[in-house]
Amino acid sequence: MKKLGKQTVQFDNPPQIISSASVVGNKESQGPLADYFDQVISDGYNNQQTWEKAQMKMTEDVVNNALDKVNLTKDDIDCLLAGDLLNQIVASNFAARKFPIPFLGLFGACSTMIEAMAIGSMMIDGGAANQVVTFTSSHYQATERQYRTPNEYGDKYPPYKQWTVTGSGAMILSNQVGGVAVTMATLGKVVDLGVKDPKDMGSAMAPAAADTILNHLEDSDRSPSDYDLIVTGDLGQVGKEITIDLLAEQGCDVSKNFDDCGVMIYSSNQNCGAGGSGCGCSAVVASSYLLPQLMYGNFNRILLLGTGALLNPVTSLQGESIPCIAHAVVLERTGHLTEGIGRPSIQDNLSTKIEDLTKSEG
Repeated sequence: MKKLGKQTVQFDNPPQIISSASVVGNKESQGPLADYFDQVISDGYNNQQTWEKAQMKMTEDVVNNALDKVNLTKDDIDCLLAGDLLNQIVASNFAARKFPIPFLGLFGACSTMIEAMAIGSMMIDGGAANQVVTFTSSHYQATERQYRTPNEYGDKYPPYKQWTVTGSGAMILSNQVGGVAVTMATLGKVVDLGVKDPKDMGSAMAPAAADTILNHLEDSDRSPSDYDLIVTGDLGQVGKEITIDLLAEQGCDVSKNFDDCGVMIYSSNQNCGAGGSGCGCSAVVASSYLLPQLMYGNFNRILLLGTGALLNPVTSLQGESIPCIAHAVVLERTGHLTEGIGRPSIQDNLSTKIEDLTKSEG
C-alpha cells in the first residue's frame, strides 16, 4: 500500500469482498430495499428478552450468515472488526465472544463500518491477515432510550430528526478473488462546526462528510465524475442537501451522482423524519444493495463514506457541540461473480439483466 496526499491510502493488492450479509427489522423490510435484505427479524425483541439482547443475536446471526454463504468456518478468519452504538459497544463484544477469533472493537459512531473496512483492508494488503470480517449493528429501541428518551415517553419527531435503523451488516474481506475490491481508503478528521442539537445529526455530520470527500478527491487526483456514485452513510435528507451545498461552495459538483444510505433505506411515507441513521444503516445498505450492484456491473466504482456523530448523552446535556467524522473507501467491480454477495433472488435478477444486455449488444 502507499499513501496518497494527507489522508488516503491506495492498496497495491486490493482486498476483495467475497461475502456479505444483512439482517434488518420490520420497518426496514417495508422500505425500497426490502427485496435485498437476507433476513428480517420477527419483531424488536428478535425472540430475546431485551432489545440489547435482540441486537446481540442479530449481530451474531449476520456473521454466521456471511460465513455460511461461502462455506467458511471461524477457523478461516484471522480477525473480527466491529462496533455499535451501545455503551462500551456491547452488542459487538457479546457477539464476538461466540467466535474464538482475534477481535478489534471499534467506535466511530455511525462511521464504524467504513472504519472497519479501511482498517481490515490495510491489514490484508499489509500481510497481517488473509481474511477478516467487518460488521456493525444498531437497534431502534435500544439506541433511542440510550441516546434520547425512553421509548414509552413518545417523543415527537421533528422533520430533521432521523430514525435509527434496526439492522446489522457484515462483509468478509479476503486476499482471494471476490466480487468487489477495496482499492483506496481515506481516513477522516474530526470536524465540529458548532451544531448542538442531538436530534439534528444530519446538519452536524455534513461538514465532516464534505471535508472527507474534498480531501479524498485532492489526494487521489480525481473528480466526482470518476465515480458512478458517491454515497454517504446516514446524513439523511437534511444532511445530504447540506453536503451538496457545502461542496458546491468549494467548486465541487456532486449533485448528479450523490446519495445517502439513510435516504435510500426508507420511503417518504414511512414517517422516519429525515431518513435513517445508526451503525447498521450504511452496513445493511452497502452489504445488501450496493455490493451486488457493483458485482453485476450496474456500477463500476463507488466512493462509500461512513458518517459519525461523536457525542454521548452527557455531553449533549452539558451543552457541548457535536464533533463528527467521516471515513471513506473506494469500492470497484472486479468482474468476478461470487455466491457470497447478494440474496439468490437478487443474484438471479441482476444476472438476467446482464444476459439481456449482452444479447442486445450482440
